[in-house]
Amino acid sequence: MSSKLSFRRGRIGAVLAIAAVAALSGSFLSTGQASGAPAAPLAPAAASFTDDFSGAAGSGVDTSKWNAETGDNVNNHEREWYTSGTNNAAMDGQGHLVITAKKENPGNYQCWYGYCQYTSARLSTSGKFTQAYGHFETRMKLPRGQGMWPAFWMLGGGNWPTDGEIDIMENVGFEPTTVHGTIHGPGYSGANGIGAGYSGPNFSDDFHTYAVDWAPNSIKWSVDGNVYETRTPADLNGNRWVYDHPFDIIINLAVGGDWPGDPNGATTFPQQLVVDYVHVTTDASGGGTTPPSGKTGTITGIGGKCVDVAGANTANNTPIQITGCNGNSAQQWTVASDGTIRALGKCLDVTGGSTADGAVVDLYDCNGTNAQKWTVTAAKDITNVGANKCLDATGNSSADGTRLQTWTCGGGANQKWNAPV
Repeated sequence: MSSKLSFRRGRIGAVLAIAAVAALSGSFLSTGQASGAPAAPLAPAAASFTDDFSGAAGSGVDTSKWNAETGDNVNNHEREWYTSGTNNAAMDGQGHLVITAKKENPGNYQCWYGYCQYTSARLSTSGKFTQAYGHFETRMKLPRGQGMWPAFWMLGGGNWPTDGEIDIMENVGFEPTTVHGTIHGPGYSGANGIGAGYSGPNFSDDFHTYAVDWAPNSIKWSVDGNVYETRTPADLNGNRWVYDHPFDIIINLAVGGDWPGDPNGATTFPQQLVVDYVHVTTDASGGGTTPPSGKTGTITGIGGKCVDVAGANTANNTPIQITGCNGNSAQQWTVASDGTIRALGKCLDVTGGSTADGAVVDLYDCNGTNAQKWTVTAAKDITNVGANKCLDATGNSSADGTRLQTWTCGGGANQKWNAPV
């Protein structure tokens, strides 16, 4: 590779397209769910790429899996110089890869605009791992601040956009509560890139899971297990669907550029993109992280209040409550075809699998037990299969913060729910 990268990144046009896409993201959330031809059956799931970044603190990435791509990027007018080694990409010793953007130039690097002001890192699996179809997932905590531009994405080859690009997650610092998913191909690249935004919490405050489920004639994007966008050949206005061959994976943290704009006086350095893992399986189910097919939306009950994951916390045993509806991801539930009800990548669960009246309901890793299987009835009951009891707002209360439990079905208002079925 030359000293300056010849980036083939689709963001050379996406920087303009995403602004338009973000403005239209609300409509994409509804119209993007186009249905195409039935997907061909895939082989049973198998892990095909796994990196849990378990190296010692200060150590570099596994070079059998990742390349460090170096240089600058005039195409997007980014401000950083991507380095190799451990100055900008290293393990923290706690199971994370940390990509650090710094305001420095220790190597006297020369960028497209002159003396480089920043360094960062860009890693790819090109030449080491590629795959067509499957579940591609990462768990990340994003940087913050004007000019930050983290991305988890894939390229289908060196002939952009003909070979295709799948942006699994992109974020720009001036939109701390929005991430984007986009595809680029022949006839729909640049300003015509096709995608949508997902609005949730401040993605810099905690780790969140970003994924695509890619099958023949279908790509689905999810955040914390909530599918927010689906694209099929029907979305391409007659253009060619090029997502039928292997792609490689890229993780990078850009500084500045046409889309995010440059850092300003309020931007602090260093900034970090913290990566918990990258997992790829050979099917599009994600081993349970992304829900099976189903419908997603709010579940409302007594007093018109929404079923809510307390504090939007993804930890096991987080309480499930009702509170005022606010549209965030902690109130977006997928009533899945396997009988589970999911939010934030985990399952609605009866604590300890209890069958007693008053057993509290929480959020827990999906495990396939009957404590996590539910039936939504025409009478608007949500019954737990294991206990044959109803989801119930404790004390017949509609107050914010009322805990949910299971109780013998009695037909009261505190056991009636409007769910996305």
